[in-house]
Amino acid sequence: MPAKVSVPDSLSLLLRRFRSCFTAPGYEVFTAMFTGFILRPVERTVCGMLTGAGLAGIWHHSRAHRFFSGTRWDVGEVGLILAALVVEILLPPDAAIMLAIDETLTRRRGPKVFAASWWHDGSAAGATKISYGNSWVVVAIVVTVPFCRRPIALPILFALCVKGGRSKPDLGRDLLDQIAEAFPTRTIHLVGDAAYGAGHFAGLGHHMSITTRARSNAVFHHPTPASTGKRGRPRLRGERIGTPTDIANHATKNNTWVDTLINRYGTTITAQTTEITGLWFGVWRTDPVRVILVADSHRKTTTKKGYDIAIVTTDMTATAAEIVARYASRWSIEVCFHDGKNITGVGETQNRVEKAVQRSVPFTFMAQTITVLWYTINANPETQIADRRRNAPWYTTKTDPSTTDMLYALRDTLTTHRINTTTPGHATPEQNPNQQVSPERVAS
Repeated sequence: MPAKVSVPDSLSLLLRRFRSCFTAPGYEVFTAMFTGFILRPVERTVCGMLTGAGLAGIWHHSRAHRFFSGTRWDVGEVGLILAALVVEILLPPDAAIMLAIDETLTRRRGPKVFAASWWHDGSAAGATKISYGNSWVVVAIVVTVPFCRRPIALPILFALCVKGGRSKPDLGRDLLDQIAEAFPTRTIHLVGDAAYGAGHFAGLGHHMSITTRARSNAVFHHPTPASTGKRGRPRLRGERIGTPTDIANHATKNNTWVDTLINRYGTTITAQTTEITGLWFGVWRTDPVRVILVADSHRKTTTKKGYDIAIVTTDMTATAAEIVARYASRWSIEVCFHDGKNITGVGETQNRVEKAVQRSVPFTFMAQTITVLWYTINANPETQIADRRRNAPWYTTKTDPSTTDMLYALRDTLTTHRINTTTPGHATPEQNPNQQVSPERVAS
C-alpha cells in the first residue's frame, strides 16, 4: 500500500483548486481525509477516514488528528474557494447568487467538547426540542441543476455558536458580508426562516436582498412620508398598516386577492396572493419592504388568520410568484442537513479541542458540496437512474439522483481507480506473508 493517496484526474482537478489553502503536507492529508470520507461507509471519525483512505498502519493516526487540530489552514478561505467553484460551474455568467441560511445542531456528549451546550434542535424528540451538542450557522448556495427538479443547497460557509457569545443572526450577517466581498459585482439574494428576520440584516445595499417569513405579530407601516417643512425631527415612518392578519382582512374586504401561478417544491400550483409595500420599522427600520401573503387552498388551514404564510422581502423588483418560489427554495438547506447527518456522515467526528471542533463539521459539509460538483461534471445521471430502476424496480417514479446516488458514483470511481489493471507478478517466498514452505526448501 502506498504511503499517500492517488485520486483520479476528474477529482484531482477539483481538489487542486484548494492547494493554495494548505502547506504541501497539509494538502496531502486533505486529499487523504476527503478520499477516506467518501470511501468510508460508516463511522466517519478521523481515524475512520484514515482507514477509508487505506492509510491505517501506514500513517500514524496523530497525523490525521493534527490536520484538524493544528495544521495551518482556514475554514473560511476554503469555503470561499468552494463558493467560487460553485458559482463558476453551476451558475450562468452574471446570474444572481441565491443563498440560504439556517442553523443546525450536531449532537455531542462530554463536558470537554468545545462550545458544546444545550441548544434548540427541531429534530429532537419531545416537546422541549433541545439537544446537547454544537450549534452551527450555515450559509449554502442554492442552485438548480439539470438532473434535479428541485433546487439543491450546497453548504459553503460556517460559524460555530458559543453560549453567551454573538447571536446567530449576527454570525449570519458576517458570513453574508464575506460572500458579498468575494462577489462584489453579483446580485445576492438571501433567504432564511423567521429567526433571521432581525435587525442585523438591515441596510444590505442595492445589490443584496433578504427574504424571510414575517411573524404573526409583526407590525408594518406605510413608507416614510415627505418632509412637512415644520420644525422638529421628521417622521421616519408613515401611518400604521397593521399585522399580516390585518393585511389579509383588508385584502378580503377589498377583494384584492389574485390568483398566482407558483412553482415550488418541484410542482406548480395556483394560490392566492396579496401584497403591500411599506416598512418593517421595528426590524429593518427605514429599508422598504414588500409583504406578500399567500393563501393556498391545497393546504389545510389550522388557524383563522386569513392566510397561510406571510413573506417579507427587501427585493422590490421580483414578482410575487418569484418571491414565493424563492422562499420555498429555503427548504433545500433542511434537506442538505438531513442528508449530511444521515447519509454522508456529517457530525460523526469526535473532536473536542477548539480548532478541531471548528474545522471537522465544516470539512465534512464541504466534502458533501465537492461531491455534488464532481457528480455534475463527470457523472451520467440518466444511466445511473436507469440502472437503479432496473435493480430496484419498485422505484417506479424515480427520476432524479439522490445524495446517496452521487456518493455511490464517486465512491465507485475512487474504488475503480485504486484497482491496478495490470496482472501482478508472482510473489517471492520472502514477499508472501502466508508462506507454508521455508525459503531454504524452495532453494533446494
